[in-house]
Amino acid sequence: MTILAYTDGAARGNPGESGIGVVFKDEKGAIVTKLCGYIGEATNNVAEYQALIACIKNAPKTKCSRLVVHSDSELMVRQLLGEYKVKDPNLKLMFQKVQRLLAKAPFEFEIKHVGRELNKEADQLANLGIDSRKPIRV
Repeated sequence: MTILAYTDGAARGNPGESGIGVVFKDEKGAIVTKLCGYIGEATNNVAEYQALIACIKNAPKTKCSRLVVHSDSELMVRQLLGEYKVKDPNLKLMFQKVQRLLAKAPFEFEIKHVGRELNKEADQLANLGIDSRKPIRV
């Protein structure tokens, strides 16, 4: 089964208070599950990576055989596709964590860049994560 995931990280200030949001949908667009949470102070790019990490860690619960992630973070998507180098030391650590998680993942993985207008649900969840201050362990 293919699961379509939408991820977003939000930071109020850069760095600032941050949250993540992830929406998992089936192939027909029905929401399977979603998650959000507060990750403390971070940059927007760190929040984007944290959202992706949470997505990859939670994807097995959906029993997917293929995970297609949609993100409005052009930087992160292009880094993962090998189009941009990862220069920032903090992002490099998270990039490597994503690579380790994917190496062990029980599903195929694909990532796509989408415009913000196609990622509104994940964006709302990321902001809800900040507002709720409910910590999420990534």
